[in-house]
Amino acid sequence: MRIAILTPSTDPRGTGVHAIALGEALCRLGHEAVVHAPDPTGRGFFRDAACPVISVAAKPVCGSAAALVGARIADYLTHFSTPAACDFDIFHAQCTISGNALATLTRRRLIPGFVRTVHRTEPFSDPQLARWQDRAIVDAGRLLCLSRTWAAALAGEYGVQAEVIGSGVDGLLFGPEPGPDDGALQKRLGLGHGPIFLSVGGFAARKNSLAVIAAFAQVHEAVPAAQLVVAGEATTHEATGYEARCRAALERAGLAVGPGRPVIRTGPVAQADMPALYRLCATLVFPSLAEGYGQPVLEAMASGTPVIVSARPPFTEYLAPGEALAVNPEDVASIAAAMRVSLEPSRRARLRNAGLEIARAHAWASCAARHLPTYAALLPGAASVPRPATGSAAWNTLRMPTDA
Repeated sequence: MRIAILTPSTDPRGTGVHAIALGEALCRLGHEAVVHAPDPTGRGFFRDAACPVISVAAKPVCGSAAALVGARIADYLTHFSTPAACDFDIFHAQCTISGNALATLTRRRLIPGFVRTVHRTEPFSDPQLARWQDRAIVDAGRLLCLSRTWAAALAGEYGVQAEVIGSGVDGLLFGPEPGPDDGALQKRLGLGHGPIFLSVGGFAARKNSLAVIAAFAQVHEAVPAAQLVVAGEATTHEATGYEARCRAALERAGLAVGPGRPVIRTGPVAQADMPALYRLCATLVFPSLAEGYGQPVLEAMASGTPVIVSARPPFTEYLAPGEALAVNPEDVASIAAAMRVSLEPSRRARLRNAGLEIARAHAWASCAARHLPTYAALLPGAASVPRPATGSAAWNTLRMPTDA
């Protein structure tokens, strides 16, 4: 099969990381998977890929999140405006942007339909963003989810069925053995002798950053050498003002930010540096409030790094008690206690071994293979099994424009 996988950005965000890894795994299974993404910088994807990639021409956009999403939908429509660009057996959207572009191409009869992976849904206050999110779900020919949690959410909210395909981690890229560049990264970031705690995803409400900061402040008071690394950046969909609240919380706690300081904010991290960053840190602190699956959890575990997660789905779907430190994400004291417990040598050894086993069970080849029946159902000549729209799904279909 020739499969076009569409993702929202060439940046190293979770959806793009997932899309490239899936494309590589599908190619290893004998298919031709081509990953697409709008590329306003012209720099290409965040890492070299072992599958074909296409940087879709795009212009930088200033303004609201809705302006950005609308522009990126238009970029995709321009790219796929010719039959040659649409020469694929399967079109697979990984996001709202690509889902809307493929929905329009389907209505224009330029493609027969598309598969959509819904990593999660967002509670948008902007009505246009909400409409686009709905359309990218309702108009899909088949739906996939990473977890049972989000499949159930789609069934309840939209009245639609989604297959659960999980996620994977690259065991060749992420490993526990020290690498030759670990020391250089440690020096570049200003990491001390620790303990070093890692938060991935920038200052973001969804990542529960305020609670992580408050918990770290408690730990730092008892262990002044402790550092918190905040890697990555929040998405444009994050609540306005949340980052300012995080900066204010750091200031109130007396936690200076910068290389060699108690808190180190890296901004976007090159994918090639992430394995070393996980290894250099004592613990991944990931008490997230909303996740599609939790890709950093798998990456940290594959790197031999203990993990703190929320004691709620989707983490509870694939992590048994004792395989990670599960906390109440609303309870700062619970998070701080887990951070301290994660430093106990005997507990660390058990968490490390359990994490490596979890990572080995999440091979990308298995995840890619779970996509194939869904792809096959959309191939020309395959028996069509329409999914009737019911409840809010029918309402969403009626309120959608015929072409957008």
